[in-house]
Amino acid sequence: MTGSLRSKTFRALSWSFLESIVVRSVQFVIGIILARLLLPEQFGLIGMLTIFIAVGQCFLDSGFGAALIRKREATPTDICSIFYFNVAVGLVVTSLLSLAAPWIATFFKQPTLIPLTRALSLTIVINSLGLIQNVMLNKQINFKTQTKISLIAGVLSGTIGVSLAVAGFGVWSLAIQQVSSALIRNGCLWIFRPWRPALLFSFKALREMFSFASRLLCVWFLSVIFDNIYLVVIGKLYSAADLGFFTRAKALREVPTQTLWEMVGRVTFPVFATIQDDTDRVKRGLKKALTTLALVNFPMMIGLAVTARPLVLVLLTEKWAESIPYFQLLCLVGLSFPVYGINLNVVQALGRADIYFRLEIVKKVLIGINIAVTWQWGISAMICGMFVVEIISYNLNSYYTGILIGYPMREQLRDLFPYLLMAVLMGMSVYVAGFLPFPNNWTMLVVQIVSGIIIYGFLCRIFRLTAFMETWEAVCDKMPFLRAGTA
Repeated sequence: MTGSLRSKTFRALSWSFLESIVVRSVQFVIGIILARLLLPEQFGLIGMLTIFIAVGQCFLDSGFGAALIRKREATPTDICSIFYFNVAVGLVVTSLLSLAAPWIATFFKQPTLIPLTRALSLTIVINSLGLIQNVMLNKQINFKTQTKISLIAGVLSGTIGVSLAVAGFGVWSLAIQQVSSALIRNGCLWIFRPWRPALLFSFKALREMFSFASRLLCVWFLSVIFDNIYLVVIGKLYSAADLGFFTRAKALREVPTQTLWEMVGRVTFPVFATIQDDTDRVKRGLKKALTTLALVNFPMMIGLAVTARPLVLVLLTEKWAESIPYFQLLCLVGLSFPVYGINLNVVQALGRADIYFRLEIVKKVLIGINIAVTWQWGISAMICGMFVVEIISYNLNSYYTGILIGYPMREQLRDLFPYLLMAVLMGMSVYVAGFLPFPNNWTMLVVQIVSGIIIYGFLCRIFRLTAFMETWEAVCDKMPFLRAGTA
């Protein structure tokens, strides 16, 4: 990278890291408090609606946001046209969801879903008002402002949700928390990003970006449907409590994976788009991103799977014990998530929406096959099928990055294997430590986490893994006493 782009990327990564850590920590703490106050079936009711709200949000953006990021010289007419289009779509989708609420409630046999659907649908039209400001911040790789906004929205909406849960509002504390989060976040976007729409609109401007945007819309629509289809299947075939256990396990697993992806994934897309004409630089950037993701994600997922029982019992209490096996299996699925996604980031940044679309179509077919084959054996069987789907999908994604930038799966796996091996060795050590006679789950959890971090860091340093050594050097530059202590 050039010096200016490297500096800009580093600042973006730093703020993205801060936002992901701080904001996710706030969300994590609030989620734990709510889980201790509420019942699994109440989380299950919100889980039943997730796919409908997510589909509405998908139509809201319509792919024009990513098209705007890729367009080198976006005009005021381009920006305003997308803004008005998004607001119109938001109003239509919110209205359709409100009309469909009785049908949704009948499908799941849960009358409570009628008012819940109508309440949560408001988040879509609210989000339409701030989408352009958010896209512009992403295009500028400005995550400092987004960090402030996310933190404010997370703290205030979380406080509202917890207060309502304590007051006995039950499932409505979760619904009102989501609506208030959307209101606060988009209000802050208008305050901190002082862009205002002008009276400009052009169908021609929309048509020029439609080719790229329409493919992304199809991909995102299918992704939303199939990424959340498990919630629909579990909600329909099993109880609300079963869905609650699954959604809580999924949410707990997604804290580290989504945090990591937000730190690296959303920064690399605009960076890769900036250097899209230089495939050698894109390859070097992808290799660095892959090994950095592996350095952190592999030990996190394996460590969480090994410490799942004390972790869930300490954080969520015994009433959530049934979610432990789901959580362990989802951690194995999470091993490939960031690695899978970063390859798609490259395909998308290079403007190959056609390949991106085909890859996602294949993955959706695989998800459908997984559900058709495994649903009769239960939720755990479906999660095992997810792991197989992710592995196959990564193979396909890396095949195309091999063609586009000369970084095929074989070479990627050679770079990733040392990090996986160190993580597995660490996981085995932590698992054995779990058999020691601890006085309680708190002590076991703390000992396992601390020993895991020490063992993994020691192994990475002994074998001098590149991503670890670069990270260590960067930390030592900021804190020289560490270098002196290990000299």
